[in-house]
Parts: sequence; structure tokens; C-alpha cells
Amino acid sequence: MTFHRMKRWSKDTIAAGRRHTVGIKSGGTVTAVGDNKYGQCDVSGWHDMVAIAAGNVHMATNTGNAHTIGLKSYSTVEAVGWNKHGQCNVYDWCNIVAVAAGWRRTIGLKSDGTVVAVGRNNDGECNVNDWHDIVAIAAGDWHTIGLKLDGTVTAVGNNRFSQCNVNDWGDIVAVKAGYLHTVGLKSDGAVVAVGQNKLGQCDVSLWRGIAAIAAGSNHTVGLKSNGTVVAVGWNAYGQCNVSDWRDIVAIAAGCAHTVGLKSDGTVVAVGDNEFGQCNVSRWSGIQLPNN
Repeated sequence: MTFHRMKRWSKDTIAAGRRHTVGIKSGGTVTAVGDNKYGQCDVSGWHDMVAIAAGNVHMATNTGNAHTIGLKSYSTVEAVGWNKHGQCNVYDWCNIVAVAAGWRRTIGLKSDGTVVAVGRNNDGECNVNDWHDIVAIAAGDWHTIGLKLDGTVTAVGNNRFSQCNVNDWGDIVAVKAGYLHTVGLKSDGAVVAVGQNKLGQCDVSLWRGIAAIAAGSNHTVGLKSNGTVVAVGWNAYGQCNVSDWRDIVAIAAGCAHTVGLKSDGTVVAVGDNEFGQCNVSRWSGIQLPNN
């Protein structure tokens, strides 16, 4: 892996929170559906956006997940939603190239490979000040993951279920974090996972040909190189019912719903729709991810 890898930060143009879904349109504006109790869907005035993140959290928690983060084309950051722990205090950030939203916190990756964080830090999940050479970040509920330039992975935060036991991983090209599990995509299209596996959310060892990954609270989703999608884990709301999806170019996983961006800029969703977070069938012109 060369330094050139640093210039290809992943840009998520769809994001799924616990109760809301967000998408960047091709012109850089943003659309959102779902619960807006804390203003987490108040993104209609955003523009020049290149990436987004939505706070996610386990189903049993009623608050603390309701914020949305947007990365602007000139490397500054916007935030809306619940801010009790200062997780939306990102307006002084600059030189940001990627963002991640966890439970009550926000993580930002800077162009020099360092990382910044604001919000809840009860489990040390914001202790990222000494990280360097990072090329991708992920935020679970209580743990934070960083992918290094050399393909290794680092983690901080709660490790009760070994969700931070990633020190032996190598040749990783993407990382995602769920409620209590962590997922890594290898350069050969295989997938690794650690953490709680009570619902089979870590049963990814047989996956092959994966091009992108997403982690919900207790389910894991994989986008195959042929545009189809696989999923394992908790499926109480049908959030893993993605076997018939085709022409998908990006995926996102919320607490109990899964979202797919199609090659024509339209969006599909399955799973919990109590707050209308899956009402994306009329969306079009959503920005395709960078290659």
C-alpha cells in the first residue's frame, strides 16, 4: 500500500442512523427521511457536501443517536441533531477528509492522517489524538476503529466483547463498526469480523468477492463486486432481506434497516420503517460513491 492510497478516502453518499436515512444528491445537496425529533433530518439547507454520516445506536437506547454529520467539499464539517455531549461541535474542524458518527460522538479524519473526536468519551472511544497514518475511520456505539496506511487496524474504547481485538488484522482496505462488533474488508474481497456474535453478525468468514461493507447494530452487510448484496445477523425487521437486490454500488446499515444505492442513482431500503426511514423509493439523482 503506497501513499497514493491516502488520496482515495472513502466518501459515503448514503448513511443510515437508528431511525433516519440520509443521501447526498448529485449537486451536493442533501435529503433525509425518518425521525426528526432532534432535528437530525434538518439538512435541506446543506450544499457542497461530499460525504455524510448518521449516528447509529442499539435499538434499546432511545436517545443519543440522533445526529447527522456532513463533510463539505472544502473539508469543513456541518452537524445537526442532538448535541447533549457536544457531538455536533465540529464547526471549527478543518482539513477533514472523512467523517464517522457513533453513539453521542463524532469522529473526523484529517488530510494528514490524524484523527479528531468530540462527544461522549466514557469508554475512551474519543482517545484518538495519538493516531497517525490513518486512511479510514469507523464508529461503533462505544468503540472507534482506525484503518492505517499499511493495512493494519487500531481501536479504542469499550472492548467487553472483544470488538477492539483487531491488532492482528492485516491487508485491510475498509472498516465498519456496529453496536458491539467490528468488520474489516480485505484486499482480496474476503471479510473478517470480531466482537459479539450472538445473532450471527460476525458470520462472514465464507464471504468472497466483497467490494464494500456496512455494519448495523447487530447485522452486517456486504456489497459484492457484481452489484448483489449479502447480509448476516439480526433480521427481526427484515433488514437482511437483500438477496434480490441488483445493480447496487453502495450500502449503509442503520440499527434495524439497510439501504442500497443503485447505479442509476435511485435507492432501495428494507427493515424497520416505523419512522419512515425506509421511504426512499422516490429518491433519485443520489451521488454515486468515488471509485
